Amino acid sequence: MIDVLVSGAAGRMGREVVAAVTAADAMRVVAAVDTGYAGDEAPDCHGGSILCSGDLATAISATSPDVMVDFTHPDAVEANLRTALASGIDCVVGTTGLSESLLGEIAAEAPENTCLFFAPNFAIGAVLMMRLAAEAARFMPHAEIIELHHDRKADAPSGTALRTASLIAEARSEVPSTPGAETEIAAGARGALVDDVAVHSVRLPGLVAHQEVLLGGQGQTLSIRHDSVDRTSFMPGVVLAVRSVGALSGLVIGLENLMEP
Repeated sequence: MIDVLVSGAAGRMGREVVAAVTAADAMRVVAAVDTGYAGDEAPDCHGGSILCSGDLATAISATSPDVMVDFTHPDAVEANLRTALASGIDCVVGTTGLSESLLGEIAAEAPENTCLFFAPNFAIGAVLMMRLAAEAARFMPHAEIIELHHDRKADAPSGTALRTASLIAEARSEVPSTPGAETEIAAGARGALVDDVAVHSVRLPGLVAHQEVLLGGQGQTLSIRHDSVDRTSFMPGVVLAVRSVGALSGLVIGLENLMEP
């Protein structure tokens, strides 16, 4: 049995994690933590609920979880990770906003054989989208990214867009020019450059998580798009990470590392 603490349990993603973990075989939620909603209840999959605690360290001491799943906020996640990892608890993190270098620093301070697993996106289809985009960029290096999320997302560009741009940069053999910035009538119209890939961020109510990679070549274009229309799309990946993290150590980035044959 894998004992799981859910950090950010009262949020939209946290509630889905509580339900998914309680529905999965051989794992259970032993603690739900949300500093802004202490005393609130996070529903489980059995018609019951789990009371939210307001203090992470107290919840860890009381329940001794094996894994912490964190979907909180960029301002809170660093402290959460340091607290959990110092106690030897493996971490599965979907909160974006921390750099890879900072994640590496945090993981390096953790006890031996403890794992910090971070994924910018836990949807299986999104991982495949990124993989296909990197493969396509080998042959069509002119690429731009449009990412669309709900209007309460705390960071822009999204972690998925940053990861996709990095994969494209690694895959393509040349860095084509990104024309147009020099003639912008409105600053930022051509997007932000991430690893020399133009990224455009859209934030609107009604959206969940969406990304399209546009690649252009002589006389042709290629579009690769993924849409999460419901937050349950992320849960199979979260459950896979919770099952897998105990066999890993150090910093591991990307769900693709758990999807290899």
